[in-house]
Formats: sequence, structure tokens, C-alpha cells
Amino acid sequence: MKETTHSVQNAIQQNFDPIYQAVSDLVRQARTNVLKSVNHEQVLAYWHIGRKIVEEEQAGSDRAEYGKRLLDVLSEKLTTEFGRGFSSGTLRGFRQFYLTYKDRICSEARSESHNQLSFDPNLSWTHYKILMREARPDVRRFYEIEAAKHYWSTPQLDRQMGAFLFERLSASKDEASVLALANEGHVIRRPEDALKEPLILDFLGYKSHQSYTETDLETAIISHLQDFLLELGSGFAFIGRQKRLTIEGDHFYPDLVFYHVLLKCYVIIELKTGAATHGDMGQLLMYVNYYDRALKRHDDGPTIGLLLCANKNDAVVKYTLPENNQQIFAKKYQLHLPTEAELSAELSREIKIIEEKLTHDE
Repeated sequence: MKETTHSVQNAIQQNFDPIYQAVSDLVRQARTNVLKSVNHEQVLAYWHIGRKIVEEEQAGSDRAEYGKRLLDVLSEKLTTEFGRGFSSGTLRGFRQFYLTYKDRICSEARSESHNQLSFDPNLSWTHYKILMREARPDVRRFYEIEAAKHYWSTPQLDRQMGAFLFERLSASKDEASVLALANEGHVIRRPEDALKEPLILDFLGYKSHQSYTETDLETAIISHLQDFLLELGSGFAFIGRQKRLTIEGDHFYPDLVFYHVLLKCYVIIELKTGAATHGDMGQLLMYVNYYDRALKRHDDGPTIGLLLCANKNDAVVKYTLPENNQQIFAKKYQLHLPTEAELSAELSREIKIIEEKLTHDE
């Protein structure tokens, strides 16, 4: 009997890890689904509450006074029955939620099941509260798509909106591409689509005019790699830092190496705390050529080189690189979130450069 029990125990131990992993995955997935379901039902309920409030306000004789009194009384009654979470301010948020999203949803709201309303289950009520800060419907739709697609947390959504992600991505696009950006989110088809300017590295914690070296910058990025990947955008996978290249006995060390899973290519990033020079561009071009000729697989796309610099002379970049260059890019970074005025000035500069290039090409 003891031998049988011991044999069973050994068998369980030998096979325990796979069964435990499978069961624990199911439990985690079930809990995730429950959380998504709860979030989704909460969002739907708040939309319907907002609709009821608006419909009742429209029936009142003096809408402004009636609406204010309605919210106060409704808040008091709901709080008495259900507890916290139904202040007058919160109810005004539900009202605004309905008014913000009614045009997109009203036709679907006539369906038999309100579960068919087009709210993404990955987004919570807090996500929508942040989204409602954006008054432009097309831009708000872009952030909604991106937040759901990439499972952004609410702090991540808040930061991306505060860092003007839409404006930075749309700066160099024509009208049709900007419309696609708003309707489809950020779709990456070319190397240019994967890069934005400026990159905002506020999460590194450097203060204005603080002295730091390129090694400091590289170390800080590695320490905040998750935030850096989020700022780079979708598709980037980290390979390593200072990966040695040996060319006939000479050693070289690119700062950061990534692989872009959507474009299927290596991405080499060199960091520059000052202005980009022709020497920096030439060195990066050598790294890109080495990866293309010695390391990339037959099914990889051309390697991309990104010189991330505090400043740049566009003429130097233009005349250093080949006219048909589609692989090497110099992009500015800044260590704080831009103001609207700063971003507007930067985007105007970029648009002017693009327009001049198009005129020259014609």
C-alpha cells in the first residue's frame, strides 16, 4: 500500500508543473475575463444613466435649474441606497459620457442587447474619463483605438495624450493618412511610420539643464526600458545594449539594438546628447550596413538606423545620407513633456522641411 502511495506521489510530482501551469492559466484568464466583463457592464450602465439624465432634463421646464436640482436629488437618493460613487459631479460625468459618445452609439443602441454597444472591454470607466478630455472626436477615437489595442493602463493613456502622440505621428502625413490614423489607429507599414519626433523621455527623470553623458542617458533608458518601449511605439523588441561588432580586429559598440516585429528588421539606435554630426551619421550608416550584410536573415527587412539626438542640423543630415535613403533617420528627443506652443513650433518646422523636400523632388 505504501509503495502504491509513494508511486502515485512520484507520478504527480513528475507531471505536476504542466498541469499546474495549465490550471493556473485558466484561473488567471477567468479572472481577467470577469474583470473585463465587470468593467464593460459598468461602462454600459454609466452610458445608460447619462442617457436617462439627459432625457429627463429635456423634459424639464427650466432646463438649467431643473437639471441641477435633478442631479442633486438623484445623487442623494442613490448614495443612500448604494453608497459612495454617485456624487453630483460623478453624475455630470455620466451625462457628459452619453453626450460625448451618443452619435457613435445611438444606432447600435436600438439593438435588442445593449451588450452590442461599441465599447471595448479592455477599457474601463477611468479610461473613458481621460478620453473625454479630448474635444476632437477623431483624435479621441485614435487614442481609444490605441489604448484598447495595446492594453494601455490609465496612466499610460494619460501620458500619451499629454505627450501629444497623435500630433507627433500625424505631423508628416497627408490628409488621407491622418484620417486613417484617426479611424484605424497607428498602423505601421514603412520605417517612417514606426518613428516619431520628438521622442519624449520625461520618464528618465532628468531636470532642465542637468548635465549628463551619453552613457548616463543609455543607462537611464535601460533602467526605464518599459517606458522607453511604450514611447517608441508598437512592434519594438529589445535585443541588447553595446553589442560588440568586430570588423577585421576593430571593435564597435552600437548603443541600443532592437528588432521590429512588424517590419521584421533590426533597429539600431545611437544616442547623442548634443547636435548630430556627419560623423555620427556615418558611424550609424556603418552599423546598418554591417547588420544588413553580416547579421540579418534572408527574410529580414533592411536594417533601420536611428540617431536619437538633442538637436540636429537637417542640412547636415540631408547631405550626409544618400538621396534615396530610407533606412537612416535622425530624430530629436526632449526630456520633458512639450507645451502646445513648443509642439506646434516643432511640427511646423518638420512640415516645412517635408514640403521643401517634396518641392525639390518635383
